Amino acid sequence: MHNRKFDAVIESLLFAAGDEGLSISQLSAVLDISMQEAEIEINTLKESYSEQHNRGIHLVELAGTYQLATKREMTPYIKKLVESPATSTLSQAALETLAIVAYRQPITRMSIEEIRGVKTDRPLQTLVSKGLIKDAGRAEGAGRAILYGTTHEFLDYFGLNDLSQLPPLTEDLDGADGDEETDLFFRSLQNSLGEEALEDKE
Repeated sequence: MHNRKFDAVIESLLFAAGDEGLSISQLSAVLDISMQEAEIEINTLKESYSEQHNRGIHLVELAGTYQLATKREMTPYIKKLVESPATSTLSQAALETLAIVAYRQPITRMSIEEIRGVKTDRPLQTLVSKGLIKDAGRAEGAGRAILYGTTHEFLDYFGLNDLSQLPPLTEDLDGADGDEETDLFFRSLQNSLGEEALEDKE
C-alpha cells in the first residue's frame, strides 16, 4: 500500500541526487522499507507527476535509476535562460570547479570536493548545463562514479584550440588547495577572459 508521507521525502531525495538519480535499492535503504515497497512508492509518485499536466518537471527512469527532469516542452524557456546575458557569467564556485576539472580531468565529483573542501553538486550542474564539462566515463571500483572532463564549448569559451594550450601553472597543483588552484587558473587566463566571465554571481 502506498504511504503518502514518502512522496515529499522521495521528491527531496531525487532533487538532492540530481543527474545521478537514485535506484530502487538506494531508496529502499534510505526509507528503511523493502525494495518492493520502494518500487510501489516511486511508481505511484511517477504516476502522480504524469497526471499533473501543468507541472514543468516529471519523474523519469534512466538506466535503472530514477530522477527528476524538466519536460521537453520546457526546453525553449530553459535554453533562453541559459543563453541570457544575465546568466552567461560563471560564479566563483563554478570557475573554481572548472579550473580543477580542466587541469585534473578526468576527475570524479568526490575528488573535486576533496580539493575544494565543499560540496560541488551545484557548480557541476551549472557547468554541465552550460556545456563546459561532460560525462567522460566511469571510474574504476565500487560505485563507478562519473568522471568529468571539459568539452569543445570549454575550448571555445576560453579561446583555446585544444587542451595543450591551457596556460602552464607556475606552482605545483598537488600542493595547492581549491582557492590557490583557482587563483593560478585566473592569473593564467585573465588576459584572454573578459571581465564578465570573472564576476561572482552566486
